[in-house]
Amino acid sequence: MVSSGKEGDREVVPVPVPPANDEHGKLPPADSPAEGGAEEEDPSDDGLKVAGEVSWGSDEISREEDSDGGTPASWSGESDSSGVESMIHPEEKLLCPPAHLPQPEKPLGISTIMSRSGELFRPMERSLSDGSGGGSAIGKYLRNRGSVLSAALAKSISSLKESDSVSEFHLSGLKVTVRPKETEEDARDPKIVGRISFFSRSNCRDCTAVRSFFREKALPFVEINIDVFPARKKELIERTGSASVPQIFFNEKLVGGLVALNSLRNSGEFDRRLRDMAGWKCPETAPRVPLYGFDDADEEEEEKDRQDAMIGIVKVLRHRLPIQDRLSKMKLVKNCFSGGDLVETVINHLDCGRKRAVDIGKELCRKHFIHHISREKEFEDGHHLYRLLEHDPVILRCFNFRASTRDSEPKSAVAVGRHLTKLMWAILEAYASDDRRYLDYGRISASEEFRRYVNLVEDLQRVDLSVLSVDESMAFFLNLYNAMVIHAVIKLGRPEGVIDRRAFFGDFYYMVGGFPYSLTVIKNGILRSNRRQPYSLVKPFNAEDKRLQLMLPKVNPLIHFGLCNGTRSSPTVRFFSGQGTEMELRNAAREFFHRGGLEVDLDKRTVRLTRIVKWYSADFGDEKEILKWVISYLDSTKAGLLTHLQRDGGPVHILYQDFDWSSNS
Repeated sequence: MVSSGKEGDREVVPVPVPPANDEHGKLPPADSPAEGGAEEEDPSDDGLKVAGEVSWGSDEISREEDSDGGTPASWSGESDSSGVESMIHPEEKLLCPPAHLPQPEKPLGISTIMSRSGELFRPMERSLSDGSGGGSAIGKYLRNRGSVLSAALAKSISSLKESDSVSEFHLSGLKVTVRPKETEEDARDPKIVGRISFFSRSNCRDCTAVRSFFREKALPFVEINIDVFPARKKELIERTGSASVPQIFFNEKLVGGLVALNSLRNSGEFDRRLRDMAGWKCPETAPRVPLYGFDDADEEEEEKDRQDAMIGIVKVLRHRLPIQDRLSKMKLVKNCFSGGDLVETVINHLDCGRKRAVDIGKELCRKHFIHHISREKEFEDGHHLYRLLEHDPVILRCFNFRASTRDSEPKSAVAVGRHLTKLMWAILEAYASDDRRYLDYGRISASEEFRRYVNLVEDLQRVDLSVLSVDESMAFFLNLYNAMVIHAVIKLGRPEGVIDRRAFFGDFYYMVGGFPYSLTVIKNGILRSNRRQPYSLVKPFNAEDKRLQLMLPKVNPLIHFGLCNGTRSSPTVRFFSGQGTEMELRNAAREFFHRGGLEVDLDKRTVRLTRIVKWYSADFGDEKEILKWVISYLDSTKAGLLTHLQRDGGPVHILYQDFDWSSNS
């Protein structure tokens, strides 16, 4: 029976009555049936049984607050006449707080709610799906299944970050294998512990083919260029019995040259040998890697043996000459001495006659230890003023000059030019793109080849250029110009505007044969036979300049396609052998026009030419002559179109392409 009511001011609350005690005074187990027969299990009580009747009466324990708002003692579980004993004995009832006070929290797992009528019930569980009960169960299963799969995948993949090995894990009905990317690359290209090395020369076709093959295969290799490291030539002969190149080594074992490499490739033997070599550490008997910053001992000994015979007198003059600032033609000339001062110093030092002292002065001038302040006069005994080469004011802008003059006996101009060409070809082969249109200036500046080049160009200070033939002189200055541009970009950076470009080409000097040469002087003074550069009214050399003796006898317009000024619109960088320079220049012109130096639009009857032709029109002639001249350097398609335009009697319009001054890096 269920009843409700109030007694006085107290609210009467329904209380569940526990079942009667068993014979030992304990409650019966939750799973045991009540006395008198089995009772049907209520699925809403979650395994908790509430037996007996709930009744309301006047003697019930009331729920009320103390005067201080605290909890009555009967709520705290203390034993009194209406406390714990009432929870044990069936005649006593359970007390709950009033509805307007916080209710006690239910133990975990119990979700029963007391209704306003006093009934105990659990809220019905509802699926997130609005479908039928079966659909809800399937959706819940799939969601749970997806959560398990996602968690397993996330856990396994995160574990791969700590391990590079192949991971394999299993889910119900699913097998997942994850292989790191590095492992796949290693499986395709096994790590090479050994060393591939080969001996080469500069500008060698077979060596280029071997180098290209290793690069295409992405195989690391060490190249030993005997033009860069001449002392290694002896080692090459000892190992192979010949000085021919290329010669390839896998560790210490000789593979052979290009023919042997092609044979191994065609037979499939190359991959097997590569795998055999890959797992073995390179022994010390293999060709060693060239070291940076160490010159060959033979070259150092040769440098000592080439001491100039006049160096003893030069050292005396540096200490005893009255070098000071003097006035000449109302101008202050710094760090100079007179011819008479030098003669007197030589007489006192060598105890010789005056004629002998004058001859020594002329020899010093010829060997470029000293020079006239204006470089216009030979040595004379008297009041004319002279300088030591290292005291020339332009020396500060010469990038092939260090603290003092190179005192060793000058090498021949041909030998220096040939060595320069070999070093620069080695630089292009190592640090330029295959078509030589782009250079890696950063790697060039840090390379051993460039370090040796910087040391080599110091030999140009006092070299004798008068012994060069016209063909040799043309190749020498073409190569020097292209090498100086690379050096200038590394030292000064790429010029941005018109003013910077003028400084770049006009203020970067080399001291060559006792005279300063800038890029502008080489191009316009020597190669263009002392012609004014575009937008200039002054020639590089005046009538008294001794460098006029070195200029080419006539202008060859092909030189413009052999000069690279470090920009994207200029011809590709190249270096010339000095034998057959004219033919090499023709090939350079064909390559330039084939690459886009001339375009023909038949519909608009327009020819678009490189702006180089416009700037140096004095070298190429008028527009009609230019179109006739250029046909012989075009490919058959462009030559045919241009010939058609010229012969049909209609007008031909010549436009000039924009010049891209950005760097070719």
